[in-house]
Amino acid sequence: MPADKPGAGNAPVCPCGGASYASCCEPYHRGAAPATAETLMRARYSAYVLGVLDFVHRTWHERTRPSLAELERKETGKWLGLEVRRHAALQDQASVEFVARYKIDGRAHRLHEVSRFVREQGQWFYMDGSFPERK
Repeated sequence: MPADKPGAGNAPVCPCGGASYASCCEPYHRGAAPATAETLMRARYSAYVLGVLDFVHRTWHERTRPSLAELERKETGKWLGLEVRRHAALQDQASVEFVARYKIDGRAHRLHEVSRFVREQGQWFYMDGSFPERK
C-alpha cells in the first residue's frame, strides 16, 4: 500500500518507512537537527518524495551544493520506496548505502548510492555520493 501524503489523513505514513510523518521526518523538515547521517539521509529522501527541496538544499554541504533552482528543475519522477543497506560513522564523517526506487514516465528505476556525510558544528550535511557498479 502506498504511503499517504501529509495532510491526507490523521497519521500519514512517513515516506522513509518510519512511523508517522509527524513523528519521523517532519521535525527535521521544520528545522530540528538529525542526530545521525542515516537519519538525515532518510529525511532527505522524504523531502524529495514530498517536494521539500529547501530542506534538501540546506542540508547539502556548501562545497558541493547545487543551486535551489537547479534542484527544482531536476526530474525525479515518483518515488516508490527506500532501503537503507548500511550506515557507518566515524567521528564527524559517515556513509550511508541505500537503494531508492522510483518511476519516470511509467518506467521503474533504482538509485543505488553510497552517500558521504560530514558533521560540522554538530550538524550533519550531505557531501556527495558514489554509485556502486552492478554485479
